[in-house]
Amino acid sequence: MSFIAFSNFMHNKWIWLGCLILLAYLSPYVIYGEDVHIRVHDNMDSNIVWYKVLAESGSIFTLTDVQLPYAIDGLPRSALPSAFDAALWLYVLFEPITAYTISQTIMRFAAFFGMYLLLTRFVVKKETTPWITVGVSLAFAMLPYWPSGVLSIAGMPLALYVFLMIRKYRTNAPKHTWVLLLLIPFFANFVLSFVFFLAVIGALWLIDRIRYKEWNWTFFTALAMMAGIFLMKDYLLITSMFFDDSFTSHREELELSGNTFERSYELAWENFLYGHTHDEAVQAYIIVPVILLAVLIALFKNRHPKWLFALFLANLVLSFWYAFWYWEGWQPLKESISVLNTFNFARIHFMDPPIWYIAFALALGILWRFKKIGKLIVVALIIMQCVMLFGLTEEFKYREANTPTFKEFYSEDLFTSIKDYIGEDPSDYRVVSIGLHPTIAQYNGFYTLDTYNNSFPLEYKHAFRKVIAGELDKSPTLENYFDTWGGRLYMYSAEQGKDYMFTKNRNESIQDLAIDTEALKKLGGEYILSAVPIENAEDIGLSLEETFEEKDSVWEIYLYHVM
Repeated sequence: MSFIAFSNFMHNKWIWLGCLILLAYLSPYVIYGEDVHIRVHDNMDSNIVWYKVLAESGSIFTLTDVQLPYAIDGLPRSALPSAFDAALWLYVLFEPITAYTISQTIMRFAAFFGMYLLLTRFVVKKETTPWITVGVSLAFAMLPYWPSGVLSIAGMPLALYVFLMIRKYRTNAPKHTWVLLLLIPFFANFVLSFVFFLAVIGALWLIDRIRYKEWNWTFFTALAMMAGIFLMKDYLLITSMFFDDSFTSHREELELSGNTFERSYELAWENFLYGHTHDEAVQAYIIVPVILLAVLIALFKNRHPKWLFALFLANLVLSFWYAFWYWEGWQPLKESISVLNTFNFARIHFMDPPIWYIAFALALGILWRFKKIGKLIVVALIIMQCVMLFGLTEEFKYREANTPTFKEFYSEDLFTSIKDYIGEDPSDYRVVSIGLHPTIAQYNGFYTLDTYNNSFPLEYKHAFRKVIAGELDKSPTLENYFDTWGGRLYMYSAEQGKDYMFTKNRNESIQDLAIDTEALKKLGGEYILSAVPIENAEDIGLSLEETFEEKDSVWEIYLYHVM
């Protein structure tokens, strides 16, 4: 981008307006600090803790897959983020909530500018109103993304812009595109999303070769460079998966294809209209109807919006692929081909949000050209979508859901009191948690035998199962959940089900806990941090040591000693 182009870009009042709205969207993180409400699922219960414990572990850089003792008496280093993950270094340099805020800011502004650059350079006509280009980009930037993904989804439009610029201008592509090409992989996840994105870019390069009868080696070099950076970044994960015979992941026993044909069909339409919890595009109420209306108007005017129709159809296909990946008919093939079990090919649906918003921009462009009323409708639709998304900022969404704040969730003062009461170095004993996520204990420096991670030794899963076998026997739902997936190595209770948030205002006691405390002792377990009273504690070999509560904490912790 030349200096003149950059100057014109930054003097665009619509861009500045979009930036101001984004700053307002992000302001709760700064205003409230640790008192902010943020997502628990796959966020506070996992990724934030993974970054924090790794930042404090002293094992950020390792050539081999060493064991980290803070969880399961030896969690493989490859189960945690790469040493080249830029988000990790935010947690090295800053306190967790500050690192989280910076990460959110990078995500939102990269999404905004990436979509804007993509739309203005390659998607819509030059005369298209900023209401569409800036408005759609702003809406895309305010989506309720999976927070720890950073640029895994939000950065796709920016990455596509980079590749299309290099494809078009080759060696004359602006320098900033090459800089972005080198930076994006450090903020994105290859396994979750960019492996699919790069596969699509590779297919585009191959199609170009067939159509134009020439090799665009500059384009291919860019593709190879990004893929190479991702492979270098995830070297531990790759070596542990393909070259370490001593490590067998629990993922080898995944059985995710359990849905009936009817349930898979329903799930396909659910995903098409409402998305997945990790890639919500909030498309059902405005975007999908607008696209259908735009197609009808275009056909009425004898136009053929092939790109709009193709993108709409692409997301329909992706939704059906995602849903039917879990169809029971796949299971025999998955059992015979290991990689189909250990790698989740359904995650290609992470490409849904960028596709929806590119299609949204195209549809609005058709409406904009439909008389004066079309322009009024476009303005109203953009405002409605942006207002709806602004209301989904984490503080508003999770405060309304009445989930704990960051500070309440981790309750550092409360868990410091527990450590002080035990009076030993946390590395000298092991704990498990009941009624709350074990990562809370990990965040506060405890060494846990339970955990939530993407990969851990299959042998340990089998050993841990012996501890909770009695509870799994009482609940077919929990038994199936643990045996067919098992990513959450939790101290399950059939009375609690898959609920791990028994705060002190709902700490209903467990009447009959059927765990094997002898098996727990063999693993090294000495203490149980329970969010609820255990009525049959003495009968199963547990002794209540003390109860802990703090005014500013949402938990009341019952400390049981394994006798």
